[in-house]
Amino acid sequence: MPLGVVPAGTGNGMAKSLLDAVGEPCTVYNAVLSIIRGHKRSLDVATLLQGETKFFSVLMLCWGLIADVDIESEKYRWMGSARIDFYALQRIIDLRQYDGRISFVPAPGSETYGEPTSYSKHGVRGPSQEELVKIRGHYRGPDTNLENMEWRTIHGPFVSVWLHNVAWGGEDTMAAPQAKFSDGYMDLIVIKDCPRLALLSLLTTLNNGGHVNSPYVLYFKVKAFILEPGTRTNDPTKEGIIDSDGEVLARGKGTYKCEQRTMMTYDKIQITVDQGLATLFSPA
Repeated sequence: MPLGVVPAGTGNGMAKSLLDAVGEPCTVYNAVLSIIRGHKRSLDVATLLQGETKFFSVLMLCWGLIADVDIESEKYRWMGSARIDFYALQRIIDLRQYDGRISFVPAPGSETYGEPTSYSKHGVRGPSQEELVKIRGHYRGPDTNLENMEWRTIHGPFVSVWLHNVAWGGEDTMAAPQAKFSDGYMDLIVIKDCPRLALLSLLTTLNNGGHVNSPYVLYFKVKAFILEPGTRTNDPTKEGIIDSDGEVLARGKGTYKCEQRTMMTYDKIQITVDQGLATLFSPA
């Protein structure tokens, strides 16, 4: 069943990606007209797995600076979209870094990033055979043999880890300029050691994707991904926030509204991609 996307929020990354691909402005009128015309395109869907819990993502996953700004800036919603820029400046001045590790299966051409490692299922177990019987007929995620893939790893500390499915994360944020709707990969944007002034300059180029050219940014495509989030480097009693498609997936201890229940815990999460699983109405 094709899905129609109409921009009606503060992000609108998917609508912007669809309309920008054909050079049209991101407006409600253009989005509705696209649905009426009935053109379609395929879209990759990512499966996020932790224990017996699954979450399906079509836009992005982030941890670190981007997630903190996206979620913690909600306390300034009265400012409108300016809350993002305002809080991003606060977070750069009082910059956080997070310990942790990311592991990934790189796309062809990206095999030089990170160090070789092996796949470990610990902490990301899927449904048992009995559970599979109960949910037969429902989509369970891609049937991928991860053990036989060539995995690589990067250790923290990290300023930001951002995994993206389409080019735009918001109407003025071209997060992943090389992202495709259905290439079977997700684009990974990693920031580790970065001086504050360089980081501020870097974030001012998000509107045109220029940040991926920074020497402080690693940018490449992955087929599968594992996030192992850790604590803040300057305060091990506090952790971070994991954000998927603009919603909180997990809140660590000491974070904004950490008392609220979330779908997943602040722990190891595995992401795999199912190429072209979804269908969207598209301008062309």
